[in-house]
Amino acid sequence: MARPRISLKRLRLANICLMGLAFAAMACEPTVRLATPDKPIVINLNVRIEQEVRVKVERDIEELLRENDELF
Repeated sequence: MARPRISLKRLRLANICLMGLAFAAMACEPTVRLATPDKPIVINLNVRIEQEVRVKVERDIEELLRENDELF
C-alpha cells in the first residue's frame, strides 16, 4: 500500500495551528498570587469606647444634679 503524501503547505498549517493552540493553552493557565498588604490593617474601636464614657459621664452628672439642686 502506498502512503498518502501530505503536502508541505498542509504540514506547515498544521504546525502553526498546533503552536497557536499551545500558546493559547499556556495563556489560559490560572495563577494564584498571595501577597501581604503594604499598610497594616487598622481596626478603629474608638467609637464604642467614647459611647461608654459618655453614658457614664451622663449618669454621674444626673446623680450630681439630683443630689445638689442648687447647682443650676
